[in-house]
Amino acid sequence: MESGSVRIVSLIPSGTEILAALGLTDFIVGRSHECDYPKEIENRPVCTNARVNTNAPSGEIHDKISHLLLDALSVYEIQTEVLEKLKPTHIVTQDQCDVCAVSFGEVEKAVESLTHRPSEIISLQPKFLQDVWSDIERVGKTFGVNTLQIIENLEARVKIIQARTKGLSITEKLPNVVCIEWTEPLMVAANWIPELVSIAGGKPLFSVTGQASPKLSLESLISSDPDIIIFMPCGFDLDRTRQEASILTQHPEWGKMHAAQSGRVYITDGNSYFNRPGPRLVDSLEILADILHPEIFQYGYKGKGWEVL
Repeated sequence: MESGSVRIVSLIPSGTEILAALGLTDFIVGRSHECDYPKEIENRPVCTNARVNTNAPSGEIHDKISHLLLDALSVYEIQTEVLEKLKPTHIVTQDQCDVCAVSFGEVEKAVESLTHRPSEIISLQPKFLQDVWSDIERVGKTFGVNTLQIIENLEARVKIIQARTKGLSITEKLPNVVCIEWTEPLMVAANWIPELVSIAGGKPLFSVTGQASPKLSLESLISSDPDIIIFMPCGFDLDRTRQEASILTQHPEWGKMHAAQSGRVYITDGNSYFNRPGPRLVDSLEILADILHPEIFQYGYKGKGWEVL
């Protein structure tokens, strides 16, 4: 591809990471306000902003988002004047969750308002690991990039973990795992997360692979008495996750759970890893392997991707 012939705007962090993995960083001319990886992307113009104060408590964020969606408003705004100046040939977005990124409908409206030639919209909608591979392949095909080696390398890392955890259910009881995606209200991580937990040698509780994240009462969490609890709130780094976790850990019944008593409650950087369905989902799987079976795995993410709470 010739420089200038392709001008990509990515409105979703996982899309930006896929483009980077394909060697297309130089063709990205604009990004969403949440796209922060790889580092060299941070100097690109920002094309979106949030209608929600993400520094607010999780309960307040949830209430604000609920009201916006009830009023048929997007949680995020597209800065169409920036798009107009950037003249993108392609826009990478998603059609899965109106809370995670700009809604697909908003992107369509923005593209219709542009005066230059129409931009091609590439919409990602992953629910399983295989969907992520398919998205990588589709993006690569769009821009003429061979993705075979990239996908094979990612799959090979997954297969290493599968091979090591395959016989665990025969030799020992797999740990029951609850992955918390939000604290107020309490929600359990779903979509690809139960799949990752299963591959890493755990039994996911309260969530089903490929389905939306369900709400859960604190009473149900406590009564389930999981072996392992992992906090991975959407959009929060380790420090913010530690703050949010304290909302639950201060409950008088919290300490009665097996996970709390055995020191198997963990926080993760959900913003960098678990909440972004791109290449770093394999990093997320390796983090889970570290947490669930430290006797088998030591990938070295502790202190960067996860910590004991």
